[in-house]
Amino acid sequence: MKKNFIDTDMRLSENFTLGEMVKSATAQKLGIVNIPMRYHIMNLRNLCKTVLQPLRNQFGPIFINSGYRCPALNEAVHGVGASQHMLGEAADIHIRNIEEGIRYFDFILTHCKFDQLLFEYSKSGVAWIHVSTKINFTQNRHMAIRNYKANW
Repeated sequence: MKKNFIDTDMRLSENFTLGEMVKSATAQKLGIVNIPMRYHIMNLRNLCKTVLQPLRNQFGPIFINSGYRCPALNEAVHGVGASQHMLGEAADIHIRNIEEGIRYFDFILTHCKFDQLLFEYSKSGVAWIHVSTKINFTQNRHMAIRNYKANW
């Protein structure tokens, strides 16, 4: 029998590990095995080196709410059907307040190669920055949506 195992200590960039890019409280709670394949890991490494590490270098530690999601996990969290999270191309970055979110958003917008950059909210008012990038940078759409809520 083949065991599902990944090296969670594998470095994707100077300060990001595979473990933090696959960690999911929802997966743990529901018993979902959230293990990426090799090409997902290549995409995660690209995301970390291209966007997340430069952001961390600028602002210090940042925290990822959601990185890679297997299809079962994506369905469990009600992610969109063609989510870039399932390809290892996307991450949701925790923000503490709108000011921090604006700083992160503006830095990524002006300094990083991205595909999507979205300021997002849950129905309960929790906010985060969704960012994605593709290995082939010419395929990046440079879609940036500043969906700030003034009353957050």
